[in-house]
Amino acid sequence: MADVLLLSAADVRAVFDLPAAIESQRAAFAALGTGEARLAPRVLLDGPDGAVAFSYVSRLPGTGAVAKFGSVTPGNAARGLPSVAALVTVQDPVDGRPVAIIEGEAVTTLRTSAASAVAADHLAAPGASRLAVIGCGVQGRAHVRAMPRVRPVERVTVACRNPGTCRAAAELAAELELPVEGTGDARTAVAGADLVVTATTSAEPVVLGEWLEPGCTVLSVGSFAPDRCEVDGALLDRAAAVVVDDVDTAARQAGPIVAGLRDGRLSEDRIRPLGPIVAGLAPGRAAADDVVFYNSVGLGVQDAAAAAVIVERARAAGAGRIVAL
Repeated sequence: MADVLLLSAADVRAVFDLPAAIESQRAAFAALGTGEARLAPRVLLDGPDGAVAFSYVSRLPGTGAVAKFGSVTPGNAARGLPSVAALVTVQDPVDGRPVAIIEGEAVTTLRTSAASAVAADHLAAPGASRLAVIGCGVQGRAHVRAMPRVRPVERVTVACRNPGTCRAAAELAAELELPVEGTGDARTAVAGADLVVTATTSAEPVVLGEWLEPGCTVLSVGSFAPDRCEVDGALLDRAAAVVVDDVDTAARQAGPIVAGLRDGRLSEDRIRPLGPIVAGLAPGRAAADDVVFYNSVGLGVQDAAAAAVIVERARAAGAGRIVAL
């Protein structure tokens, strides 16, 4: 028998705010960069209508193993449901018994946008102030909230499929007290931007390399599987740096990276991991006018770092409930 802490989405949001999420992801990638994190291969399983089930397992120094099992279901938008559903399980570092089960969508939303903020902090131009986000769903909104934490964002454009009825821009403008505009055209959103986030699940490019201004940084979080490709090959051609969360994983599972390697537009020695950059062992951006591309597929080490903070804070706050298994 084991006493297990159950944490709902509301519990997660109560104890895990954006600053804590960003610091957790900074620690995760630094540990990955120094070789201290243990990372098992990520597993993907195709489902109907573009759905994908996924599973991650990882461990950070001093923590038990953390596993996440979940799915990305694009059709959930039409159902009024989040596209991501998941559970995170945390083991005791000594005896291996389960100590916590955490609702994973809330964890994923925060840790993904927080990791993008860490990447932007190391790769984007220091004065990047014009943000474009392609996609106005849960992740798109989360990234609009996260980017101003690391760059002096002064203006935001959000590209939505239905800008006439979408309330994302107006709601984010009121929440963040920033000028946030909505548009139905991705090229319009990207025009003049020095920081671009693609947060869709698109199989076709939503951002083209020819649209980008010199010095632009593009962060792709929706190109998480071999058949998801939010950017075109011309962006890889223009990029002075191609950075990923994990080289081996990206080479197998990140759509633009898989396509670039297959088509000969990208060689594996051009692909750089984010971890050593965050750990201070490798440089990030080299020149102000460089176009930089970062592709995140999501790693178990991100969940391990987030879970460690969430469980510690939940125990201190008396959040969640204990069940005997």
